[in-house]
Amino acid sequence: MMLDLMVILPLVVVGAGAILMMLLAAFDSLDKERTSIVGIGLFAFAFIVQLAVTTGGTVTPFNDVFNGMLVANSFTKVAGLIIIAGGFFSSVAAQTYYVQNKGYVPEFYSLMMFAVCGMLLLTMAAELITLFIALEIMSLAIYTLVGYDRKSIARSEATLKYLMLGAFAGAFFIMGTVLIFAGAKSTSFAVVGAVIAETGFLSNPALVGGAFLIVAAFLFKAAAFPFHAWVVDVYDGAPLPVTGFMATAVKTAVFAVLANFLIINGELQASWVTYLFYISVFTMFAGNLIAIGQDNLKRMLAASGIVHTGYLLIALVAINTETFNGGVILFYLAAYAASTLGIFVALSYLGGDEEQRISFDDFNGLAKVRPYSAAAISIFLLSMAGIPPTAGFMGKFYIIASAFQAGYVVLAILAIASSVLSMWYYLRLIIAMYFKEPEEAFETSGITFAPVGTVILAFCVFAISFYPVVL
Repeated sequence: MMLDLMVILPLVVVGAGAILMMLLAAFDSLDKERTSIVGIGLFAFAFIVQLAVTTGGTVTPFNDVFNGMLVANSFTKVAGLIIIAGGFFSSVAAQTYYVQNKGYVPEFYSLMMFAVCGMLLLTMAAELITLFIALEIMSLAIYTLVGYDRKSIARSEATLKYLMLGAFAGAFFIMGTVLIFAGAKSTSFAVVGAVIAETGFLSNPALVGGAFLIVAAFLFKAAAFPFHAWVVDVYDGAPLPVTGFMATAVKTAVFAVLANFLIINGELQASWVTYLFYISVFTMFAGNLIAIGQDNLKRMLAASGIVHTGYLLIALVAINTETFNGGVILFYLAAYAASTLGIFVALSYLGGDEEQRISFDDFNGLAKVRPYSAAAISIFLLSMAGIPPTAGFMGKFYIIASAFQAGYVVLAILAIASSVLSMWYYLRLIIAMYFKEPEEAFETSGITFAPVGTVILAFCVFAISFYPVVL
């Protein structure tokens, strides 16, 4: 009983925190600064609770009550840590961002916590109806976060694009769930896996069609080719802290649940290997081609996020369903999250009023005016490019090594080529910061937490690289 309670306690803490923040938003006496401190504090407390959770292997919490709807293990625990950390540092960025930018609403931190609550539930879901509920909790909160500033045309346009395409993805998931239920007479992952083991996957058309629609819905959420077109415009239109939150926490939740779905049965994963092989290749190179042509940093980072989705798909191609522990996927997600959150926290601090500094040229000579900020941004960019001794290098090393180990030599070589190609747009900003003359003083205003968050994340970029992963 106590172990079951501890397993779901982080979910309860985040959900209760979201409701608390929603109630506090009704009080005018709670100003913007105090609200941000409460939101950051709740995320910090949730992270500590998640860190303290000991799953002791695979645990089905309160099985008699939930009827096996939730499953927790070390994979879900680490994924939850990354998600909560994403919420924490995005809240730190938001505190700084709204010192200089308009559009703040008291419900901001509540919406972010509701999104994290949905993501945590998503990682633990062991059946499709629970998974859909979690997906909608996350998605509705994210839709609102992207476009709650109704006076901004860019925010409204981004929300419309994301909402319309997200509705199609949700419809695909529902139709896929119906077909899975028709083929297996259950929505439980365990039962579906048993049915596939007994009757075969390809011999059951309903299961094939259902799995296709569900995987397509997840590929949309992960911004994989050919469902990547929405990413650049939506990320560009969203506020900087929300963009960083979407790029890290949402991606972590989606890949966690996609991995959990594919390992239901070895035959299910094997039937998708060929398709995921080509999807990962097209995703990497499509993202690179989009990123190379960008002058806007947000759009470049959005396109680079597509590339990183391609690397993560390589890990899904190479996984062994019998000995799956998710170590490679989680390591890469942690490394990517630290780097991406770091640069978005820094941009929230340096972007200025109404995101006036957002292009490459806007950061010319930053190293001569703010050397520490330039150094931190350089660390994050080098990690994303995969330069040693950063966590990003080790993450790509583990991904490529797992592909070699699984026999996908061509895929590993293409991943290396993609990584080399990506250096162009990452090093471009470093060149602008260090080898060009400053055009302004990069002045900021107000008391902000972002510099502290940037330092912590820069340290994490190196610290994560020392954590060993068993292939």
